[in-house]
Amino acid sequence: MRYNWQQEDWPRFRYSLDDMDEALFAFAESQGRISGLLKALSEEEKAQSVIDMMIAEAIKTSEIEGEFLSRQDVLSSIRNNLGLNHPPEKVRDKRAEGIARLMISVRETYNEELNKAMLFSWHSMVMEGNNRVNRGQWRSSEDPMQVVSGAVGREIVHFEAPPSSRVPKEMENFIAWFNKTAPGELQEIFHAPVRSAIAHLYFETIHPFEDGNGRIGRALSEKALSQGIGRPVVLSLSKTIEAGRKGYYEALKTGQRSNEITGWIRYFLQVILDAQEQAEEQIDFTLKKARYFDRFTGQLNARQEKALRRMLEEGPAGFEGGMNARKYISITKASKATATRDLQKLVELGALIVIGGGRSTRYEVRWEL
Repeated sequence: MRYNWQQEDWPRFRYSLDDMDEALFAFAESQGRISGLLKALSEEEKAQSVIDMMIAEAIKTSEIEGEFLSRQDVLSSIRNNLGLNHPPEKVRDKRAEGIARLMISVRETYNEELNKAMLFSWHSMVMEGNNRVNRGQWRSSEDPMQVVSGAVGREIVHFEAPPSSRVPKEMENFIAWFNKTAPGELQEIFHAPVRSAIAHLYFETIHPFEDGNGRIGRALSEKALSQGIGRPVVLSLSKTIEAGRKGYYEALKTGQRSNEITGWIRYFLQVILDAQEQAEEQIDFTLKKARYFDRFTGQLNARQEKALRRMLEEGPAGFEGGMNARKYISITKASKATATRDLQKLVELGALIVIGGGRSTRYEVRWEL
């Protein structure tokens, strides 16, 4: 089996967009709707939407690689890095701190040229808390860099990257390609999703780091999209990829067999469209939350507002299994008697509805009166 990087035309990627006009138009339309939704939000609500999206991306990009992070640790890390927590909240997991810094860096530097120092910095962030990997440098081992699955002794090799000796030159070429194809450059790729798809496949094929390549590859896709639309993109590619992880690996495997990559671009374009649809839903939910809390302006005490906001961090349905006295006490540190009174008052106000009774009593969000 000869991989794409072993073929004579590497890395001269070929593709046809003849049957993708409708999807590319849908991308542009969705971007227009997202821009409109963001304009309808206050600055505080807009910031919350961006934070929610960064949290989703941070958690899911890590899950794809088998790392499961606490949502609260990621949230605290992002808010700490944005200077929104006074004083900064304690974060137990160094991995959460690192991935949070990556999310912010990708947004803040989206319009800057890519360079080796930026990639090394991102890799150091991704590998925060990992002492087994050489951080912030290209891989250098003479052992083959392989993507494998299966039991020991019966491994299946899905892909083998170029040898480490080739990485510095390959990455020099990749960085040059990324910058030369940016908006306004002589070799500009005019469709942002197409450039995003190629950037991901190109980078993942080189696999320049010992670990963390997937997370950085997805960050590069986001950077390419952001440059194409002229602002930091508001979506989570990893959330969509993680939901269909098997399809992602199959598409990547196929894409790394040839430098004719029409199929890969078609697949990745759909990933982007699905991610945009989820982003629209998330932004719409942020607006819905704002209207929900507007109904109770001046009527909630600090404990009640904290509990409701924590509940709605989980999405429109709130906590799985609803709110109950035990969860309320855990969030607010209130006594059992105070928790009972607070929850009953929320029911009276129309903020929550009661489900069940006795020890099984739970509460769910009441969106409409």
